[in-house]
Amino acid sequence: LPMARVEVLLALREHQPVRVGELASMLQLAANTMSGLVQALVETGLVTRGSDPKDRRVAVVKLTDAGRDQLAEWERAHQQRLGDALGQLPVTDQATIRAALPALDRLVEHLANPGITADEQSVARRIAV
Repeated sequence: LPMARVEVLLALREHQPVRVGELASMLQLAANTMSGLVQALVETGLVTRGSDPKDRRVAVVKLTDAGRDQLAEWERAHQQRLGDALGQLPVTDQATIRAALPALDRLVEHLANPGITADEQSVARRIAV
């Protein structure tokens, strides 16, 4: 799958059903670009597009079971590639990368939620678990 389509599937897994315009905003893409991506995913059976029950003029997108399966397959392959690449590095580099993972996780959280402090993110993570 092209990365843009994977990003749409990932976003849908977290936020669905979602309006096409909201999906475009989430992924910082133009509405017409998102419409094309959604259409391609509909044609391959990975998502469905239907009317919003609250406003029939608006289209909402949902992940299908086939979309979930495709996403899971992509994630398994991606993890395998990362694991293989990590295994090729010297043990000291592997340890350095593993030690950096918590900080990288906090960086990703900050990028996803720029208005939230690190302490607030830590509390939110503990509550979610």
